[in-house]
Amino acid sequence: MTSVLVCFLLVGPVLLAAGSPVYNSNNGTVPLVIWHGMGDSCCNPLSMGAIQKMIEQEIPGIYVLSLMIGGNVFEDTENGFFMDVNEQVSMVCSQLAQNPKLKGGYNAMGFSQGAQFLRAVAQRCPSPPMKTLISVGGQQQGVYGLPRCPGESSRICDMIRKALNEGAYTELVQKHLVQAQYWHDPLNDDLYKKYSLFLADINQERAVNETYKKNLQLLEKFVMVKFLQDTVVDPVDTEWFGFLKTGQAKETETLQESVLYKEDRLGLAAMDKAGKLVFLASKGDHLQFTREWFNENLLPLLR
Repeated sequence: MTSVLVCFLLVGPVLLAAGSPVYNSNNGTVPLVIWHGMGDSCCNPLSMGAIQKMIEQEIPGIYVLSLMIGGNVFEDTENGFFMDVNEQVSMVCSQLAQNPKLKGGYNAMGFSQGAQFLRAVAQRCPSPPMKTLISVGGQQQGVYGLPRCPGESSRICDMIRKALNEGAYTELVQKHLVQAQYWHDPLNDDLYKKYSLFLADINQERAVNETYKKNLQLLEKFVMVKFLQDTVVDPVDTEWFGFLKTGQAKETETLQESVLYKEDRLGLAAMDKAGKLVFLASKGDHLQFTREWFNENLLPLLR
């Protein structure tokens, strides 16, 4: 997303002038892996590129890997709309496993849809070990609405909205539309559980995969950031792993009120009891935060 971090950039314009530091595996820092959101790319100087440079400034010597899904920035952006999510996760797992700089473990920070994709990495690929997962505006229980899309992505989003409304759980749409794979329709719960290729699997909707549960609990911290004035994610409660109650589309429930938590199908209740779940909030719209807020709330988790 190219326009959602304007507030961040206005506070810290010096970000764009910084060079990348030389990584030293003996400097005591923990590597960081970043996954961008819908309509964005790994290296956009107005979003992920700026955040990477800011983190490198604030934590000298840190190794930051901003994931590129595809061979170039154009493919990376396009794949955020049209490449099967399970294939993306598999690709990232392979990339991380082959990176010698990550063999001792790493922290992960996902922005918007990149957050739930990184959670899938934690559940499916425990080596190298993910230490802390930070979900920045991630849709951990999916979405049931696409109210607004940013900037130049609006035409694509109009097409996506039409496809979701007409048949989110059809084979064609599921296989070829990223957003359909985390579309969570509370009015058609049976269809969601049966045909969702990605979200229903990682959220243990069909059956409990004990490996997923065990691997997620290996995290030291699972941090979720909600944007209180979010106009992109619907419902916004999904950013804290809450969602709409099944069978209707108005009333929401918190993570702690959900069957997922009460039956502890994913290990989140145990993690909560152990103090591993962290819930943070920002007053802005989707992915809008200041450098001051980032440094105060997220940076300490990366040191």
